[in-house]
Amino acid sequence: MAGETVFSTERLRRARFAVAAVFCVHGAVTGSFATRIPWIQDHAGVSAGQLGLALAFPAIGASLAMPLAGAISHRFGARTALRGLLALWTMALTLPSLAPHIYGLCAALLVFGATAGMSDVAMNALGVETESRLGKSIMSSLHGMWSVGALIGSAAGTVAAHFGGDARLHHLVAALVLTALGLVFCQGVLDLQSAPDEEAPPRFSLPPKSALIIGAIGFCGVFAEGASLDWSAVYLRDELGSSAGVAAASTTAFALTMAVARLVGDRVVDRFGAVRTVRVGGVAATAGGLLVVLAPHAAVAMAGFGLIGLGVAVVVPLAFAAAGRSGPNPSQAIAGVATITYTSGLIAPSAIGGIADATSLVFSFGLVTVLTFGLVIGAGVLRQASRPTSTTPPVSSGAAGAANPGKVS
Repeated sequence: MAGETVFSTERLRRARFAVAAVFCVHGAVTGSFATRIPWIQDHAGVSAGQLGLALAFPAIGASLAMPLAGAISHRFGARTALRGLLALWTMALTLPSLAPHIYGLCAALLVFGATAGMSDVAMNALGVETESRLGKSIMSSLHGMWSVGALIGSAAGTVAAHFGGDARLHHLVAALVLTALGLVFCQGVLDLQSAPDEEAPPRFSLPPKSALIIGAIGFCGVFAEGASLDWSAVYLRDELGSSAGVAAASTTAFALTMAVARLVGDRVVDRFGAVRTVRVGGVAATAGGLLVVLAPHAAVAMAGFGLIGLGVAVVVPLAFAAAGRSGPNPSQAIAGVATITYTSGLIAPSAIGGIADATSLVFSFGLVTVLTFGLVIGAGVLRQASRPTSTTPPVSSGAAGAANPGKVS
């Protein structure tokens, strides 16, 4: 086994900012795509039902492709793998707007999701490794930067849509800009290589047991997030009789609460640890769910949705961090957790709708409240990653030896 490369404190700080910028680029692609979905629907000539079917394909593609990320990183090294996978993701932005019909759109979104998932795993694995070498929590702020990127991308997309811009041209320009930025930012991340005698991870394999347990926590958090993001406006309108403007404001407030909480979450995690942070967050989210369910008017429900966003904001970043330290292959474990969370995000909106059709939206958010309480009960599974530690003293990055991404320094 080759020796592990060690990096100076300044080099690690630069790597942190570089990987944060990569998260921002990744989020900007999602934001750029989401704002032009109506244009894509019209261009492909698909109905609302067909569009709903097509929008399931990104999650399918991501779930199928994410296990490949570990093998790619092992073969080419973490930096090269991230550079290539991120470029595939940014350029895949051009595909959906080119689709002439439902079949082409489904195929484009399958590729779109596959490249999103693989680059997601690669950047989270590098984020976990950078965090462990720094010896302090950074995963929450990294995911906060993803949210910032999504807001930037959606803002640019909103401007393009407002002026009636062709989404094919908009997405081509955005893809070229984001690809160039991604290549530049990837130069600053840690260049980690697998040891020569390290066995390559399988291209496809079931997630390790540890990832399934950690993923259950991620499932609860993402289900609550997806349900609140997609249904908060409908809840205020249908259950509480709010105006369209007030209902829409609840969704925006929820998204901003999530982003802000993630950006400041690392300080909380460093002070109180992952387990206590998630447990207290679960209490806040559960209280928020109860406010939503019992709300007599819109202001109380909006406060409840805000508490849900605040409570679940750091769950996914901490689940990825825990997965990255749960076994000898971070990418494989992160891919397992990511698959579970993607699945949760996929089924949450439709599950809430199905339950609401059979009962009511109030009952649906009663289920969300139960799941958020699951965070309180299950937070202990994150204990092994509650405080990232670094046992390698910071020295020159020119030290001999190749880094082993599967080991914590």
